[in-house]
Amino acid sequence: MNKDILNIAISRAEEWLNHNFNSEINTTIQQELENPDKDFVEAFYKDLEFGTGGMRGIMGIGPNRINEFTLGLATQALAEMVLEQNPKPSVAIAFDSRNNSKALSNKIADVLSANGVKVYIYEELRPTPQLSFTIRHFGCDAGIVVTASHNPPEYNGYKVYGNDGCQIVSPQDKDLVSRVRNITYNSIKFKRNDDLVEYLSEEADVIYFNAINTLTVSPDVVNTQTNLPIVYTGLHGTGAVSTKRALNAWGFTNIIEVPEQSIPDGNFPTVNSPNPEEPAALKMAIDLAKEKNAELVMGTDPDSDRVGIAVKAENGDFILLNGNQTASILVHYVLSQTKLKGNEFIAKTVVTSDLLDTIAKTHNVDVVNTLTGFKYIGAAIRELEGQKTYLVGGEESYGYLIGDLVRDKDAISSCCMIAEVCAWAKQQNKTLLDILKEIHITYGMYQESLNSLTKKGIDGAEEIRKMVEEFRSNPMSEIAGEKVTHVLDYGNSTNRNMATGEISKLEFDSSNFIQFLTESGTKVTVRPSGTEPKIKFYISVQDSDITKENYNEKTARLTQKITSIKEALGL
Repeated sequence: MNKDILNIAISRAEEWLNHNFNSEINTTIQQELENPDKDFVEAFYKDLEFGTGGMRGIMGIGPNRINEFTLGLATQALAEMVLEQNPKPSVAIAFDSRNNSKALSNKIADVLSANGVKVYIYEELRPTPQLSFTIRHFGCDAGIVVTASHNPPEYNGYKVYGNDGCQIVSPQDKDLVSRVRNITYNSIKFKRNDDLVEYLSEEADVIYFNAINTLTVSPDVVNTQTNLPIVYTGLHGTGAVSTKRALNAWGFTNIIEVPEQSIPDGNFPTVNSPNPEEPAALKMAIDLAKEKNAELVMGTDPDSDRVGIAVKAENGDFILLNGNQTASILVHYVLSQTKLKGNEFIAKTVVTSDLLDTIAKTHNVDVVNTLTGFKYIGAAIRELEGQKTYLVGGEESYGYLIGDLVRDKDAISSCCMIAEVCAWAKQQNKTLLDILKEIHITYGMYQESLNSLTKKGIDGAEEIRKMVEEFRSNPMSEIAGEKVTHVLDYGNSTNRNMATGEISKLEFDSSNFIQFLTESGTKVTVRPSGTEPKIKFYISVQDSDITKENYNEKTARLTQKITSIKEALGL
């Protein structure tokens, strides 16, 4: 154990003792100080930081843990920030099914109201997209969601939204972080003003679901397929209280829930991880779909901002689609079935499949590429508001947004639109797999793969830092036999032409990841996660001139190319 880091942790633990939060915390810290272990050091050696998804961490005692005091610092800072902007501000709050989420949300309401901020808080768990919608509906100055998305049960988190319903970006996020650093624990106001706290329930729900119903592209399609059998799982999260209701309101009446996973539970007892990106998370739903002869399986993460799907194949098996494939289907459907006026755009992140760009350009629709993190898509919608109309967008990590009622990824309305696309395919005696094949034949075939290496703790964070720095200082000149033509370093916003050495400027804010582009259109991205102790490798390959006759051959060729690239990267 690094002695310097250990001493920092001990010093900061002693500071917590001096604050005398309560006897239970004091007793725990005193016991841990007698024999400080690795967990103790990680809890105290630094403060929690804001990443691409806000503030997220393990629940527990210490400045590097999620607890009422670390969230209190952030909330006190937010209260002071909104009070400077508006003498009578309001903030909306929602929380998911995670352990302690409700209690932490009410502590946040305590701090806001104690500072004179009006609070709209949902009495029970609600999805993240509903919070984003609520901010705009009530004209709030900000919003907060208590969630750790798809992280393991020991985690929780805190996401902050601006008055447009979008997660805050620069300069707001930097301003908030700066304010947090200048606030002491003793300055947090915890004494609630009940007169300023309003609990939301059914009336707000009705407004939200009515708004979602306006997003349908073709209600006539839904009307012909209302009995389409769909299996849905909320994976013990907020989707259990919202998604089936939204699908019913959209017009789908035959929604079959996985009963064991329809009960909100922060321990997520039926899955190792409540992450719809992982095949195991949808296993129970797929088994039920086979039993019920369903056409579609959908599963949402605990705060219902991401959705994973599985679609029925000709042989009755269910095939999982990845985030890029689902996003491509949604973009293709919305653009091909919407009467375009010529001022529309879609949005995606730079690590999401370029197939979306190709589809949009074929329809003469603009594409906005953003940094990784849906908050940047939300910011792009805000910047173009009044100039261009946002239609649809998404990111490879299973997050999509239909329309702009919400300014964050939205699994609730996405489930409704995915079901509509499935109904559209069914109306033509096709499946979503058939639609995906047609997309590849029309626009070109793209395949993507995401590979993550988990490196936990202090040592893991340092290992990730060194790995990224090695790719930055010694960029690859070839990947699996393909010559690298350009290296895009988003950390210093540069695009290096490997043949000429010429360096041009990237029109993005700084973000710590690197992309390698090859002569055949392959793209490899190396990026440390902003919310998990992982380094991620995104691989994208492509081919053209796809026909029904060569489809399987081209698919196999791209699959083998991805395998070769993984081997070259040592994955």
